Amino acid sequence: MTDVSRLPGSAHHHWQWQLRAACRDLGPGRFYHPAGERGEDREERDAAAKRVCSGCPVRAACLDHALRTREPYGVWGGLTEEERHDRLARARNSRARAGRRV
Repeated sequence: MTDVSRLPGSAHHHWQWQLRAACRDLGPGRFYHPAGERGEDREERDAAAKRVCSGCPVRAACLDHALRTREPYGVWGGLTEEERHDRLARARNSRARAGRRV
C-alpha cells in the first residue's frame, strides 16, 4: 500500500503535471502488471509502458512523485517498481557512505 503520508496534499498545483501526462487516457493496464505476470509477458508490458514514458513531457515530475511517495507498483516516470526500489537503495547507500566520511 502506498504511504499516503508522503503525498503532497490536495492543492491543485501539486497534481497539475498529471494533466499533461502521455499516459493520461491510456488506462492502467499498460502500467500495472496483473497478479502473477512474469517473464516475457511482464517484460513486454514494461517495455510498452516505458515507450509511452520516453516521450512524456512530465516524465521527471512523474518519477519524482513515484520516488517521493514510494509508489509500490507499476511503471512511473519510465521506471518499474524494481528499478525505483534499486534507485532509492543506491541513494540511501550513497548517503550512508557520505555520512561515514564526515
